[in-house]
Amino acid sequence: MSRTPSIALSGGRAVSFPELAARYLEEYRGKIEIAIEGLSEEQIWWRPNESSNSIGNLLLHLEGNLSLWVLGGLGRIAYQRDRAGEFSADHQGDGRILGARFATVVSGSRAVILALGDEDLVRDLEIQGYEVDGLSAVMHAVEHTSYHTGQIVWIAKRFRGGGHPLEFYPQHRDE
Repeated sequence: MSRTPSIALSGGRAVSFPELAARYLEEYRGKIEIAIEGLSEEQIWWRPNESSNSIGNLLLHLEGNLSLWVLGGLGRIAYQRDRAGEFSADHQGDGRILGARFATVVSGSRAVILALGDEDLVRDLEIQGYEVDGLSAVMHAVEHTSYHTGQIVWIAKRFRGGGHPLEFYPQHRDE
């Protein structure tokens, strides 16, 4: 029986935007965890071509992006990012290691986001050369994580085949 991740919208009405954003980050973390479960290190680091990224690169990239935008930008936790290294890395950990690191960053990011008040959402920030407010930083982090979650799931489906499908929304199966 396949597992399904926590789905953000299944939690009912969100009390606040930060709560909904934190739910979505948890949903994406769960989807990635399920998608990469059982993949070999070779599969985690497979690239279709040199201009594409592997699951490993994408996990490192998401870790770096959330650390910079949420932990650093919103949470004011010092972070030194090596963005180029996220994309040039190769065979620097298997799925369990990379997934655990990503889960730790998501957990910290969720805590920062859930602690945001209205004043934090309108506070001016400068992150990665962009002048944004807190709301924009949260929205960017969630959207960016969503985008790369889809890429990771696609790559994982390529390796899993029909015998081990990824079905994240079984409640919609008969629609």
